[in-house]
Amino acid sequence: MTDTPPLDTPPLDAPSPDAPPPDTAQHAAATRTARSDSHAPASAEGRAPQSAVIGHPVRTFVITGIAMFMAQLDNLVVTTALPSIQRSLHTGLQGLQWTISAYTLTFAVFLLTGSTLGDRFGRRRLFSLGLSLFTAASVVSALAPNIGVLIAARAVQGLGGAIVVPLTLTLLSASVRPQRRGLAVGGWSALAGLAIAVGPMVGGAVVENASWQWIFWLNVPIGAVIVPLSRFWLTESRGPAQRLDLLGNALVSLGLFGVVLGLIRGGSIGWTNAEVLAGFAAGALALAGFVVREGRTDHPMLPLRLFRGRSFPLINLASLLMFFGMFGSVFFLVQTFQLIWGYSPLASGVRMLPWTAMPMVIAPLAGILSDRIGGRPIVAVGLLFQAAALAWLADVTTVNTPYTHLLPGLILGGIGNALFFAPIANLVLGSVRRAEEGIASGVNNAIRELGGVLGIAVMGAIFAGRGGYGPTRTLSAAQHFINGLQPAVWTGAAVLVVAALAMWFVPNRRRQAAAG
Repeated sequence: MTDTPPLDTPPLDAPSPDAPPPDTAQHAAATRTARSDSHAPASAEGRAPQSAVIGHPVRTFVITGIAMFMAQLDNLVVTTALPSIQRSLHTGLQGLQWTISAYTLTFAVFLLTGSTLGDRFGRRRLFSLGLSLFTAASVVSALAPNIGVLIAARAVQGLGGAIVVPLTLTLLSASVRPQRRGLAVGGWSALAGLAIAVGPMVGGAVVENASWQWIFWLNVPIGAVIVPLSRFWLTESRGPAQRLDLLGNALVSLGLFGVVLGLIRGGSIGWTNAEVLAGFAAGALALAGFVVREGRTDHPMLPLRLFRGRSFPLINLASLLMFFGMFGSVFFLVQTFQLIWGYSPLASGVRMLPWTAMPMVIAPLAGILSDRIGGRPIVAVGLLFQAAALAWLADVTTVNTPYTHLLPGLILGGIGNALFFAPIANLVLGSVRRAEEGIASGVNNAIRELGGVLGIAVMGAIFAGRGGYGPTRTLSAAQHFINGLQPAVWTGAAVLVVAALAMWFVPNRRRQAAAG
């Protein structure tokens, strides 16, 4: 989920708030590109060339690193808190789905716009605005009296995160000399990996020792310190001004909302319900309009030319399906630890470490191996490992499954994550011309996030159709939940097999396209 953009293009790609760190090959690519741009002249508007050092590197790293860590951590701690949120706000499956999806959906939709806004209106100014939005939304989330307010606040958090996260890398890369950018980006990525590894455990500790509201309150003092500091420690900068595709943004937002609404509501009120059909119809029309719009405008939010070859579409399909299966499965498995097996929130977070922390151990080895034999087979094998992990977990999960029976599946999933994330960014960058690397990587990040939204929606519909929360006349609450979870996770495993097949048809070659 975390891709490092080349520094001679607008860094429109940013990691999602739940993304593992990029591999070192990306850092080398970024540094190489920065060096190639070191003699670029200043623009007519007086903007400094990309290689110019803007701001103090250590102070910039502190500000941007903390902001990025906070945004990365937030999504994972919310996942751990779902059972507590369900009890406190008296919500059901749909409320929990929207609690996660509201953030992820707005983050994905506005991710490609965050850096463009910074280039136009000032990166420091937009960074401060985005962080202020994120912090204010955290206050509202913590005070939410009902699930509707929490969902709305989470959507605003996603908007703030979509502005902040891409600008953290833009500001950081501009503050260090070209020959040290690889080191700076490496430290930035290490913080992202640390957030992923400790997120479930931190969330569990906070919920267990305080309450779920404190996973949001923790953001407030951090934001209250970082926002004013950013005005003194960060130096204002701008990039080449670009036109905003406001109509495209509106169409894709409406389209995705309609589709996700139909998927989430259909599982509970029926697929032929007028509300569900209207959601699907409106979503399909808006998405069709978005495709037409992007093909005709001179300044598209999503350049369709990227999808003309074979590699880029297949890589993005595999990425979407990976997050479909992984997000949807984790959404339910984290709840299973607490609701069915009776683990505390902290104990649940600790028991997820084989899945969440394994990439920090395996990813460097996977990156080295992908440099030797190519990324395609490594990613394909990683997807198969992830599919095997979900199949294992779906098969062994019962009301009374001991943790030792789950451990092989969790370890397989952690290895699969590492094998996927280490090479995938280089595959994305290698599938397009160098001048298109930034937007291509941003598109891949957004598609991954959308995969997670769709996974939670579709697998949630399967869960609701076969099981649910609470007892029935013939089933206990625990067995009712397991009856829904098993087919949902099996679906995730099947989707990941399809992702591996898609990845297998990607040409396994190194970059051959000329620099753009």
